Amino acid sequence: MSTLLFFAALLGLFSCNQNNPSNQDTLVQEEHIYTLDEDIGMMLLVGFRGTELEYSKNPEIINALREYHVGSVILFDYDVPTGTRGRNIKNAGQLKRLCKQLRSFKPDLLIGIDQEGGYVSRLSTGYGFPRILSAQKSAAMGNDTVRHYAALTGQMLEEIGINLDFAPVADVNVNPRCPVIGGIERSFSSDPAVVRRCCMIWSEELLNHHVVSCWKHFPGHGSAKGDTHKGLVDVTDTWQPCELDPYRNLPSSNMMVMTAHVINRQLDPSGLPASLSPQITSYLRDTLDFQGVIVTDDLAMGAIVSQYSFENAIRMAVMAGADLLCLSNNGGSYDINMVPRAVKVIKQMIADGDITGERIRQSAKRIRNITF
Repeated sequence: MSTLLFFAALLGLFSCNQNNPSNQDTLVQEEHIYTLDEDIGMMLLVGFRGTELEYSKNPEIINALREYHVGSVILFDYDVPTGTRGRNIKNAGQLKRLCKQLRSFKPDLLIGIDQEGGYVSRLSTGYGFPRILSAQKSAAMGNDTVRHYAALTGQMLEEIGINLDFAPVADVNVNPRCPVIGGIERSFSSDPAVVRRCCMIWSEELLNHHVVSCWKHFPGHGSAKGDTHKGLVDVTDTWQPCELDPYRNLPSSNMMVMTAHVINRQLDPSGLPASLSPQITSYLRDTLDFQGVIVTDDLAMGAIVSQYSFENAIRMAVMAGADLLCLSNNGGSYDINMVPRAVKVIKQMIADGDITGERIRQSAKRIRNITF
C-alpha cells in the first residue's frame, strides 16, 4: 500500500471512530456534573419520623430526598419532642425494609446511626440486636475484644443496610466524671495512644463491612463538666492538648470527623463553639491535615439552639467550613419544613456573596469521594 493510501485509510478509520457514539462512550468517560441544588443537598444530614416511608405519613423526608437531593439521613430509636420510643426502629426486619425504601429514592444515600456500644446503642437488645460492650469496658479487656465488638457492629449494620456509624468516640477520658463521656463509659481510655489504637480498630472493622466511621468529638469533649445537649459547655480551663492526639495523621477518604459544640478558647479565643468556629475547623484541616468530611454535631442540641437561631446556626456552620450539617429534627420540636429552610439559607448565602458555589461543590465532592 502506498503511503498516501495508508494515511487515507487511517484518516477514514479515525473519522468513523469519531462519528460512532458507542466508541466515544467507550473511550471517553465524562465526569457527571452535579447541579448546585444537588450539591447543597449533599451537605444535609437529616432526621425524620417514621418506621416506614409513606407519603401520607412522612412526606417531608420523601420530598427531602426527591426534591432537595438530601445526601444523608440519621436514624433514632427515641423521639425527643414526644418522649416516645420507636421513632425509626422497631426490629431488624423493619429497619432493613426502611433502609431499602430510603435507597429506592437515592441509591447512594448515606444512612447513619449512633451505634457506639454501651449506653449509646440505638440498636439495643430491646429491639432484638446483640449487646455491644461500651468503649471503656471493651478497651479494658484488650484489643481483641475491641476488634470483636467493632466487627460485630459492622456486620450488624451491613446486614441492615446502614453504611455510616457515628462512632468511634475519640475523646480522651480526661474527666472520668464527664456526664456525657467518661461518666457513661464512652471513652476508650485516659491514654490518647490507647484511644487512637481502639478507634483505628473500629474504623478498620467497620470499613471491612462497607460502613464509614465518624470520629468524635473534635477537638475533645472528654474534659467537659457539662452536657452540650443541654446548653453551652466551656472546656477552656480543663481541656488538654493531648486530646488532639487521636486525630493526627488520619486518612481522608473513608471516614469523617465530627466537631463538638464545646467552647475552647485555647484554640479559638473568640469563644465560638467548635462546630461553628472557622479557627478550629482550620486547625483540623491545616495543622492536623485532615482533608476528609467534617460533620457538625447535632445542630438541634441545647448548646446551639439556646444561643443561635436555626438560620444563624446553618450560616455559621457553613462559614466555619463544615461539609455536612447534622439536622436531626430531634430536639425540642419537630419541623416538617426543616430541609427547605436550610436550603433557603445556603442559597441566600450564595446570593449575598458570603460563600461561592465552588465552596459548596468542594464539600459535596468530599462527601461523594467517601470510599467504603
